[in-house]
Amino acid sequence: MDKNKVVVVNDIGKRYKIFTEVNRYQTLREKLTDIVKAPIRTLLNPTGNQTFWALRNISFDVDRGMVLGIIGKNGAGKSTLLKILSRVVEPTEGWAEIRGRVGSLLEVGTGFHPELTGRENIYLNGAILGMKRAEIDRKFDEIVAFSEIEQFLDTPVKRYSSGMYMRLAFSVSAHLEPEILIVDEVLAVGDAEFQKKCLGKMSDVAGGGRTVLFVSHNMSAVLRLTQECVILEHGKMIKRAPSQEAVDYYLSHDYEQGGERRWKPEEIPNSAMPFTPISLKVYNHQGVVTDSLRSVEPITVEFEYQLDSPVTGLRIGLYVTTTRGEFVFTSFDTDNADAFNEHTERKSGHYISRVTIPADMMNEGRYVLGVNASVFKIKSYFTDPNAVIINVNTSGAPGMQWAESRQGVIRPRLDWEIIRK
Repeated sequence: MDKNKVVVVNDIGKRYKIFTEVNRYQTLREKLTDIVKAPIRTLLNPTGNQTFWALRNISFDVDRGMVLGIIGKNGAGKSTLLKILSRVVEPTEGWAEIRGRVGSLLEVGTGFHPELTGRENIYLNGAILGMKRAEIDRKFDEIVAFSEIEQFLDTPVKRYSSGMYMRLAFSVSAHLEPEILIVDEVLAVGDAEFQKKCLGKMSDVAGGGRTVLFVSHNMSAVLRLTQECVILEHGKMIKRAPSQEAVDYYLSHDYEQGGERRWKPEEIPNSAMPFTPISLKVYNHQGVVTDSLRSVEPITVEFEYQLDSPVTGLRIGLYVTTTRGEFVFTSFDTDNADAFNEHTERKSGHYISRVTIPADMMNEGRYVLGVNASVFKIKSYFTDPNAVIINVNTSGAPGMQWAESRQGVIRPRLDWEIIRK
């Protein structure tokens, strides 16, 4: 292994079994039918279950000090790959070689003992990383200050919220100085302020010469932090390229056509409960669902969702970015004070949050619409930063008498006066 290569992945594959046996009560008729069909099923499928490949034929290497992004849709195999590299699961085929101490942040609370306090878990995680107590002592105050959970430091972590878990888990992983840091979707939990702190800390880690493998659906974070990206699709590696090229490719291939996104049950994490996203739709001024829109006409966006129990403080966010990850604007359905007061508690039921982007606002280009459902600084129920991509054209926009493109992401129609004195 080249001494400058700290991670080498060679033809990795991971196969899982899908057990088809369902334990449920059967009628006598169903049971008799089952007995008759059993010999045929056994002949066709002797093991009684099916298999699928979560990963297949994955090969790449990572140089020392590189920040590599791993991107792809839900179910592409990103988390499985990181679990293999973290030695959480064994590959079915192929091998991976890692040189250096590895710190992993795979899921909320991974590696934490629920009965131990936050303080005890800091020392436990340090010991797992092979650090001496003196090393942990030296970093302890910095870890606690960053996590912002001083008040609950001596509380068993089983009583922590998911956001508190993530704060402490990220702080421990980033501050205990592993040579290789593996991070899986750290920005999916926690409020915007803490996410910003995480990004800043990861920039420091990367700038310090340590190797980082970073999984995220936040393309802006990927572009900011990584130098190259690997794109996974259905368990296979389809591309490795510089981050900007990889993100452009991913966004141009990874969105719903036609201005509508519907979420399948398997795409919704259990942590979203009691919130269930149904669809995101983009309408033109004629009420037609489409992804091709004119800048001189208003654009309506509808987010449909279900609440299975009441939620206090819920807000729905719309995030508009360019395909290069630059934020255009963010808006919430409770920005209006009256709406905030009226919907402080949203009872269980079926909802649509609707917003209209005014005419003469967007410039020509392709834009990514992302959505989020959260309670500020308490919990993020659901987020999809790449739900729909829209195309905006500027036919009829101000200044079209000159065939020139205008800089910027907005193209407002402003009121000017020309006064001769």
